[in-house]
Amino acid sequence: MKIFYDKQADALSIIFRETTVTTKELGEGIAVELDSEGRLAGVEILDALRRFGDRDTLKQVVLEGIGVAS
Repeated sequence: MKIFYDKQADALSIIFRETTVTTKELGEGIAVELDSEGRLAGVEILDALRRFGDRDTLKQVVLEGIGVAS
């Protein structure tokens, strides 16, 4: 997973899988990227600072419920 913040565009991108994607807009400034099988490959959020309210919010990532299946 890659998380990237573009200061000039004020856009936050979370990339789960590097692949060719189709972008589906969910709402104003929020889109998901789907792979060829319709699975989630990424999320893009425009106007990130306005939405999250604080630059420090963009510095913290919390992963919950992550497990490894055997």
